[in-house]
Amino acid sequence: MTRKNARVRSRGSAALALTAALALTATACGDDGGGAAGDKGSEGSGKGEITFWDNNTAVRHDIWQEIIGDFEKANPDIDVRYVGVPAESVQSKYDTAIQGGGLPDVGGVGAAMLAGIAAQGALEPLDKRIDDSALSGRLNPAMVDSVRTAGGGNRLYTVPTSASNGVLYYRTDLFEAAGLDAPTTWSKFYAAAEKLTDRGANRFGYTIRGGEGSIAQALDAMYGQSGIGSFWDGDRTTVNHPKNVAALKKYAALYKKATPSADLNNDFTKMNAQWDNGRIGMLSHNLGSYADHVKALGPGRFRGLPNPTTDAGVRVQVSNPVDGLALFKPGKKKRAAWKFIEFAASHAANSKWNESAGAIPANTEAAKDPWVKKAEPTALAAAALSDGSTKIVQLPYHLPDWNTLSKAENEPGFQKVLLGKLSAKDFLDRFAEQLNEAQAEWQKQNG
Repeated sequence: MTRKNARVRSRGSAALALTAALALTATACGDDGGGAAGDKGSEGSGKGEITFWDNNTAVRHDIWQEIIGDFEKANPDIDVRYVGVPAESVQSKYDTAIQGGGLPDVGGVGAAMLAGIAAQGALEPLDKRIDDSALSGRLNPAMVDSVRTAGGGNRLYTVPTSASNGVLYYRTDLFEAAGLDAPTTWSKFYAAAEKLTDRGANRFGYTIRGGEGSIAQALDAMYGQSGIGSFWDGDRTTVNHPKNVAALKKYAALYKKATPSADLNNDFTKMNAQWDNGRIGMLSHNLGSYADHVKALGPGRFRGLPNPTTDAGVRVQVSNPVDGLALFKPGKKKRAAWKFIEFAASHAANSKWNESAGAIPANTEAAKDPWVKKAEPTALAAAALSDGSTKIVQLPYHLPDWNTLSKAENEPGFQKVLLGKLSAKDFLDRFAEQLNEAQAEWQKQNG
């Protein structure tokens, strides 16, 4: 058995094992609207109850409740049943519902998992609905292109709602007390990480993400330092380029030297909470945590900047997945479900949602609202993307295996790199082999 076949068989077995265990979960959450993915569903009357799955309930529950309340006031004949799903388990919940039934009418689907869900025939194409709606011409073209590419390149399977670029947050008070410049370059970043660390006093220069979601953040730091501006060189990935290997080796060496040891298992929630306690100088996350930092620290004790530049002034960031709302094919009330999507992506609701999340609105009218300029990290991120100063490395969201490769397949390997049990080169060579296999398979299937 080849390594690829073994991996595919392993994933298939895991999915089958999860199906029976998780199918009841979907039912228990009240998801009675959807059948199997092959069911075409129906438009319905435009009234009644629809089910909505929020794909990151830990941080979005409250704002969705507010938007749902606004929608139900404007549409008294439609009730929205909210089902909050943790970000780390949403893909498996969708996969289980696709196989066993119980899909929602509407669901949040980020670009990173879009290809895998679309490939199973579970999503309704939205091109014509958008063209015939008030959203026509009011969605950020770059975000539309991103989700179209992630869905396979031909059809639009989600209405984009937001983008959340990587941000380097730093404690301005700690930097000023230490006489440090803002970490605008990678050289200044590493100098600050070292100077702000006092392990005896339990103070650290940086917190590194070693738990769930670590790969995308490591890639952002890696490409940011190497200056390489593309994920592919022809049909081969640049992940294991010697400059990237050197960058990852230097980045991983921060662990336990300038970071807390708990970072090995920290996901974004624990990492952010740890930084908000006030003993760590810098944190790499995204725009989504800005509001939480304001609550914990106040707006005057920290700043959020785009990725540092190289010493030559080159700024590279990997793409963060554009989030969006999908209409599921088996739904029996597509007309009502589409009304909810259209409302949620409208100027007022999209602005409200993104202001709460600190993200970049997909609705072009919402992106012009005053709060965008007042939220410095959001304004700087939007400017960096639009003024040509940033190279964006597009992650391979078109690969149905991407979410699995970047999580279950390689997060344990990255932890071994942090612990010194696996070299950066061996880790990236293995990752590259998997990516090249997945790309070749995708090209074969798509001509």
